[in-house]
Amino acid sequence: MAKHELLSGKLLYEYRTIAAMVQIYCKAHHHNTTVDQCEECVTFLAYAHTRLDRCPYGQDKPTCNKCPVHCYKPHMKAKAREIMIFAGPRMLLPHPVMAIRHLLAERSAAPGKPPSHVSNRHIRKSQES
Repeated sequence: MAKHELLSGKLLYEYRTIAAMVQIYCKAHHHNTTVDQCEECVTFLAYAHTRLDRCPYGQDKPTCNKCPVHCYKPHMKAKAREIMIFAGPRMLLPHPVMAIRHLLAERSAAPGKPPSHVSNRHIRKSQES
C-alpha cells in the first residue's frame, strides 16, 4: 500500500497542503526543482505524513496553528514553522484555492479535547481486525 493511500479526506488535503509548502520552501532554500531530490525535505514530509495519520482528532483535525495537541517533536515543529512562515505567503500564486482554504480553516475556533480512538491509524487498525 502506498503511503499516500493511508490518508483520506481532510487529512489527505492537509498533507497535500504541507507538501505544496515544502515544495516552495525546498525550491528556494535547497535549490531543488522537486522535493524528491532533497533528502531533508523527503524526511520531513514522511514525518508529517506519520503525524497526520496519527492525529488524535482524525478527520476533524484543526490547523496546526490552532491545535492544542503538539504532536511534532520540538526540532520538527521548528522546521514546520520555518517552512510555513516562508511558504505560506507564497502559496497564493501557485495554489490559490489551497491557500484560501487553509486561511479560512485557521479562522475556526480551537477544538477541545480530542475524542478517543478517532485517529486515522486507529480507524484503519480497527477495520483490519
